[in-house]
Amino acid sequence: MRRLLSIPFALALTVSAALADPVSGGKLDLIVQPEPPSVMIGITTNGPALLVGGNIYESLLRYDENLKPMPSLAKSWDISEDGLTYTFHLQDGVKWHDGKPMTSADVMFSVEDFLMKLQPRHRNLMSHVAKVEAPDDHTVVFTLKEPFEAFIRGFAFYTMPIVPKHIYEGTDYQTNPANEKPIGTGPYKFAEWKRGSYIKLVKNEDYYLPGKPYIDELYYHVIPDAASRAVAYETGQVSVLPGGSVENFDIPRLSKLDNTCTTEKGWEYFAPLSWLWLNNRKPPMDNVKFRQAVMFALDRNFAKDVLWNGYGKVATGPISSKLPFYDDVGPSYPHDPAKAKALLKEMGYDGKPLKLLPLPYGETWQRWAEAVKQNLAEVGIPVEIESTDVAGWNQKTSQWDYDIAFTYLYQNGDPAIGVDRNYKSSQIAKGNPFNNVEGYSNPEVDKLFDEAAVAFPAAKRQELYDKVQVKLREDVPVAWLLELGFPTTYRCNVENLISTASGLPNSLRDAWIKK
Repeated sequence: MRRLLSIPFALALTVSAALADPVSGGKLDLIVQPEPPSVMIGITTNGPALLVGGNIYESLLRYDENLKPMPSLAKSWDISEDGLTYTFHLQDGVKWHDGKPMTSADVMFSVEDFLMKLQPRHRNLMSHVAKVEAPDDHTVVFTLKEPFEAFIRGFAFYTMPIVPKHIYEGTDYQTNPANEKPIGTGPYKFAEWKRGSYIKLVKNEDYYLPGKPYIDELYYHVIPDAASRAVAYETGQVSVLPGGSVENFDIPRLSKLDNTCTTEKGWEYFAPLSWLWLNNRKPPMDNVKFRQAVMFALDRNFAKDVLWNGYGKVATGPISSKLPFYDDVGPSYPHDPAKAKALLKEMGYDGKPLKLLPLPYGETWQRWAEAVKQNLAEVGIPVEIESTDVAGWNQKTSQWDYDIAFTYLYQNGDPAIGVDRNYKSSQIAKGNPFNNVEGYSNPEVDKLFDEAAVAFPAAKRQELYDKVQVKLREDVPVAWLLELGFPTTYRCNVENLISTASGLPNSLRDAWIKK
C-alpha cells in the first residue's frame, strides 16, 4: 500500500476514478450442476456442494491467486521462526447465522472433532499437529510435531470449514437436521432449496465485514443439460456460468454475446490437472517404455487448442505450474509418434488391444477419448472406448478394473496436500478413485515425498520436489495431459466476481452488480 504514495498525483486520481465504488443490491443468478446432494461442506465436498456451501461456511484463511494467505475468520496470524507454532487471531464480532457468537471453541470443535471424523484430507493434515489450544475466545494455537511448511495452505474454506459447536456437539453429524438448512458464518445465509429447480441464499445482514456482502440474493439454478444451460445464459435467465457448466465448444460463441466476459481465474488453489491412469499392475502398462511411448503418442496441444478452445496449459509432469515448488525439470514428452513407435519396438509390444475409460462428464471428454484413441492407434496401440456413467467410472477406477482411464484431480494448494497422494505407495488402496489408482510404487519417490513434506524452510522443499519431479517424469506412472482451464462466463456488469484462488465458491462476498 505504501508504494501508492510514490505515484504522481494526477495518475493517482486517474486510478481512483477508474475504481468505481461498489454498490449494494440486486440478485445474482448462477448455474449449479449437477444438483448437489447437500451443501453442508463439512460432510459433502464435491464441486457443486462447494460452489454453494462456500458462501455459507468459512475457514480461517482465504488465498490470493499466488496462494498467499489472506484473512477470513482469522484476521491475523503468526508463525514461529522454527515453523512449529501457528497462532491465529480471530475476527471480532463474528456470529453464526442463528445469531450465536462464533468463538475459538467452534474452531477447536471443528478441527479436533467434527472434521477428524468426517474428512480424510483433514485427518492427513492434522497428523502433523501435536496439539491445538485456545488460550481465549479469539485465539487458536496449533503446535506441530515437526515443521510442515504446507500447513499454512491447509486452511481453505473446503479443507477446514468451521462449523457451529452448539449445533453439532453430541449429535449424529451425518443426520443432523442442520445439514438440510446449514448454519455458517459466511456472507450468505441459506434461505430455500426447491429440489430440481434452484437453491437460494440471502445476504447475511450481520456479517462481520461492514458493508459486505453487496448482493442481496443468490440463486443457483439446476438445469440438467449443457445445451439448456447455455440457452439460460443467452436468454438472461442466468448471469454466471461457472467453469465446466457448458460444453467447451459453446464458450467461444457465448463469449461474443453483448455484456459478456470470461476469466480463467479462480482455479489456482484447486489447480485441476488431468491425466490418463495407466494401470501399472497390468502388462503392457507395467513397462516404463510403454508408458513413455503413450506420452510421446499423445497430441496434447491438439487437445488444448481444439477440444479445450485454447484454455489451460499442457502439463509437464505431476505438479501443476500454479502450485509452489513446480519446476520444469526432467524429461519432456513432445508429440513424437516416431519415438513412441521406437519405444514400443524396443520393449517388444505385441499389439495387445486395450480398453480406454473416458470421464463421463460430457461431450468434450468423449471427444478427447476419441482423439486419444486415434493418437494411440497411429503408433500401433489399438484401444476400445468403454463408456460408462459416473458411478461406473468410480467403481472401475477405485477397484482397479481398467487399462487406461481419464481423470483429473485437484492439487489443493501444495504438493504435500494434493499431489503426493497420487504417487506414494502408502496411498495404494482399493475403494478410492482419487488416490494412487495406477498402483505405482517406488521407495525412492516415497522417501522424497515424505522428506519434502516436512523439510524446512521452503528452499529445502524445492530441492526435494525437483528430485521427485525428475524421477516421476522418467517413470511416467500416469500420462499427464493438461492443466485444465475452466473459464467462468458472466455478465460484465458483475464486478469483482473472482477475488480468491478458489474462485466463485469463495469470492461472492466481494462481488457487486454495476447498475
